[in-house]
Amino acid sequence: MGDEAEQMQREFEALLAAYRTRCLWFLRLDYVPVTTQEKLRVLGYVEQHGDLEAFRRAAPIRSWLSQNSKDAFVR
Repeated sequence: MGDEAEQMQREFEALLAAYRTRCLWFLRLDYVPVTTQEKLRVLGYVEQHGDLEAFRRAAPIRSWLSQNSKDAFVR
């Protein structure tokens, strides 16, 4: 995993931890999304149920994940 990927993963995990009880209360407490699609789905929940700060924090992660998921289809 490259530096950018590791940074985005850390940011995703921090966002997940910060908003788990407020935005993801309906998911198991031990649920950790693994695939890009699962991560995008969870980001959608955070954006939908969170505050403006959550939406802003999710945006660069969503952009990065979306970019990398498109690259996977091109290869």
